[in-house]
Amino acid sequence: MTAPSEKPGGGVPVPTTPVGSTSGAPAEYPPASPAGRGMFGIHGSGDVSGFGGLVRPRKPIEESPRPYGGYFDEVRDALEEAYPAFGDAIEKVVVDRGELTLHVRPERIAEVCQVMRDDLALRFELCSSVSGVDYLGADERRLHAVYQLTSMTYRRRVRLEAAVSAEDPHLPSVTSIYPTADWQERETYDMFGIIFDGHPNLTRILMPDDWEGHPQRKDYPLGGVPVEYKGAEIPPPDRRRSYQ
Repeated sequence: MTAPSEKPGGGVPVPTTPVGSTSGAPAEYPPASPAGRGMFGIHGSGDVSGFGGLVRPRKPIEESPRPYGGYFDEVRDALEEAYPAFGDAIEKVVVDRGELTLHVRPERIAEVCQVMRDDLALRFELCSSVSGVDYLGADERRLHAVYQLTSMTYRRRVRLEAAVSAEDPHLPSVTSIYPTADWQERETYDMFGIIFDGHPNLTRILMPDDWEGHPQRKDYPLGGVPVEYKGAEIPPPDRRRSYQ
């Protein structure tokens, strides 16, 4: 970054130190704070995007009152009627931003998916996505697996969510119910470290097999880790030259 010279005939840029810049700062991801300040917990980076000044209130995810509206009540009632263990399996039902989310106990996720697919009043035949979320600092069971189900028959969508801890990140696989979940569960395992018990081949799908860690966890280094490429070691950003 440069600034105009103050000498006669100015206008010639001379090197200056940018305000707020940092040099040699580690690229480690800082731990999440209860205050929810900044984007991704980052601070002191010289970031001019404005993300560093964000203050995000964290409200608890609470059960939504009935009636939910739309077809959401019908889906909940149909599942409750078809699945006798509904009261034990469903932790809460949340309607937010026009989306119905059923929070499911981890050990029950495959059972719930089976009923959601097979019951004639539900018929959620397609699992279009399995993904992960890391609620570091906001939930003791910080790793959440999210399942997007679609009913091709009734043109409906529902979202299932199951939470596990980083110390015991195990969930039953749903690949025997939804074959489309095969690679999706592998990607969620690769990126978040959620282990899907019963998966036919739970291996990494994006990172090398011997890679250490899970890149989309929020306590993973932000910006890079040392890797080898054709015999040359590529250091993380904090050990490279400083880009101002």
